[in-house]
Amino acid sequence: MDRRQLLAAGGSLFALTGCANMGMDMGGGSPAGLSPEALARDAAIARAVLPQQTPRAELLQKWTGPYEGVPPWPSVTADKLKVAIVEGIELQRAEVNAIADNPEPPTFANTMVAMQMAGEPLGRALSLFGVMSSNIGSADYQAVQREVSPLLSAAGDETTFNAKLFARIKAVADGARAAGLTPEQTRLAERSRDSFVRNGAALDAAGKAELGRINSALSSAFTRFGQAVVADENTWTVLTDESQTAGLPASNKAAAAAAARDRDLEGWAIVNTRSSVDPYLSFADDRAMREQVWRKFVNRGDNGNANDTNATIAEIVKLRAERARLLGYAHHAEWRMQDTMAKTPEAAMDLMMRVWEPAKARVTEEVADMRAIAGHDIEPWDYLYYAEKVRKQKYDLDQNELKPYFELNAVKRGAFYMAERLYGYTFTPVPAGSVPVFHPDVEVFEVKDKASGRHIGLFYSDDFARPGKRSGAWMTSYRLGWAYDGGGNQLVSNNNNFIKAEAGQPLLISLDDAATLFHEFGHALHYLSYKVTYPSLGGTPRDYVEYPSQVHEHWVLSRPILDGFMKHVETGQPMPQALVDKIEAAATFNQGYETVSYLSSALVDMDLHTRATPPTDIDAFERESLARFGMPDEIVMRHRLPQFNHLFTSDAYSAGYYSYLWSEVMDADTWAYFEQSGDVFNPEIASKYKAIILAEGNTTDRGEAYRRFRGRDPDVAALLRVRGFPVD
Repeated sequence: MDRRQLLAAGGSLFALTGCANMGMDMGGGSPAGLSPEALARDAAIARAVLPQQTPRAELLQKWTGPYEGVPPWPSVTADKLKVAIVEGIELQRAEVNAIADNPEPPTFANTMVAMQMAGEPLGRALSLFGVMSSNIGSADYQAVQREVSPLLSAAGDETTFNAKLFARIKAVADGARAAGLTPEQTRLAERSRDSFVRNGAALDAAGKAELGRINSALSSAFTRFGQAVVADENTWTVLTDESQTAGLPASNKAAAAAAARDRDLEGWAIVNTRSSVDPYLSFADDRAMREQVWRKFVNRGDNGNANDTNATIAEIVKLRAERARLLGYAHHAEWRMQDTMAKTPEAAMDLMMRVWEPAKARVTEEVADMRAIAGHDIEPWDYLYYAEKVRKQKYDLDQNELKPYFELNAVKRGAFYMAERLYGYTFTPVPAGSVPVFHPDVEVFEVKDKASGRHIGLFYSDDFARPGKRSGAWMTSYRLGWAYDGGGNQLVSNNNNFIKAEAGQPLLISLDDAATLFHEFGHALHYLSYKVTYPSLGGTPRDYVEYPSQVHEHWVLSRPILDGFMKHVETGQPMPQALVDKIEAAATFNQGYETVSYLSSALVDMDLHTRATPPTDIDAFERESLARFGMPDEIVMRHRLPQFNHLFTSDAYSAGYYSYLWSEVMDADTWAYFEQSGDVFNPEIASKYKAIILAEGNTTDRGEAYRRFRGRDPDVAALLRVRGFPVD
């Protein structure tokens, strides 16, 4: 969803896309079926409806500089952004009112296209603010976030509740076919009408007032939750004795030493984020210290202190249940899943339970193998450690043997090569200092179409953890360009949380980290490939959006990328095929753990949001829900509720964490298509994938699009095979 369109839905500014926002390649004409001249005529009509306004705030101005203008990062401050957002809301209000009050009969151009244009200055400010809040996250940005979140929520509701505006949108949608609109125009109008209804446009005055109260309260609660989790993650465990680092790979030990120095500490620091904690749990021999590090990590947001999130979660789920009832739905999940591929909670649960039982059975096998080595019961802080011992015993595969092949910059170059081979994109570093960045760590690359030399956009890479930056990895965009108004240069970014290496040393990452980098890069490629006319058709369904990112993980171990980029940092030799064979032989190893860890979070999410009466004791609910599903004692949820940013920093993934699994069915089936062709870079399949799966955005039904690409519905058996579970 375009940040401007976010306001039309009454949603939170800080929607956690977990992984994706939007960007696109607008080369090659309009998929709306209109000539450039027709698009220009519609744009001119729309512009004439909007009032002529000159923004005063510095950060509402059009961006200047190279590449059709770039974000003015050196000028950005929290105070300036607050001023810009407040004024931007007023400017958008005037534009929306002008559309609603237009005395001319409603048409696609004077209503729908005009709505696509409304809020452009505010969109620029929100792009800047989203980046600074997520990637910098200092106290001044947090303070402004608390102030503006309810203002933005109220502004969104004001748009949705505007009766005259809704009447115009409904008139265009209801008369779309009679007016001869193209399929894409019709889809835009009808989806806009339906979205307005789902978000309360058809309520009476009392209902709208109550919904506005709920949305405002949710917006504030989302902000409180996210900031509390960030604060709890800005902690660490100090190792004062070198014996506590025994077993750690040299690269992880060096990173822990650097983290300690950065915090003016003696010894080594295990920062309370996954990229620092997981290696310690996997390799550190000190069992007592592993337990201490594990407990600190899994109890983020659940320590009974100022950063405890349980009360905030209870407030959020209560408000969500009230909203669902007000809008005529049985519960939050039913409301959220109206615009998804799964459509219903039952469909999502059917898929999850089909995978859940074989995954639990596999955990039983994995635990038995580990106990045979450990000689004692396996606790959650033991699982990753003894899994590595079993991996070594069964497959003669040591993760430490792999890391020298995955140097961060080499992995990025490998991802760029994948994009070139599959889609014809090239990524070239821009000269240092030629493009402003929000932090010195950020690298910028120009993206071009190799065949034509046509400029597509810029790719910003922000790889390193820092205090205030939210955890995890994600993709976002700084600017979007759409064909309805001439298109233009687009700016996208990937954001990671790697711990910096010692000065002058290579930063070695794990195979899992390399796959994550390719995953987020897949999001960027998805949106760089867009050929979409209207912004509101930019956001794909939640249970589709992870599919194009997940499938790109498979190319990490393709032979051309290994030979060209994944070379040993000391010998310079590519990974030998014998080692690749070991990795592939162990490909389904530990899938019980991986699947149960993820799927337990998705099941608890759906359980929580299908209750008409939500729980008030969140910790008790989590325990009871896991017990009903038969959660193995040796594993903890990948994201426990008190730190589950996907669910509680916005509505984006709520009742939707299942979407990774739903997407993985298509991902596994797609990878099988490439493999079965005999060439994982098959140009014919890649071209079709780019044109149908990536480029179309949400301009057509995504289930129908998959059938056009694959010739049939996705095969769930492909997912089960990838994870090594019984197909029947």
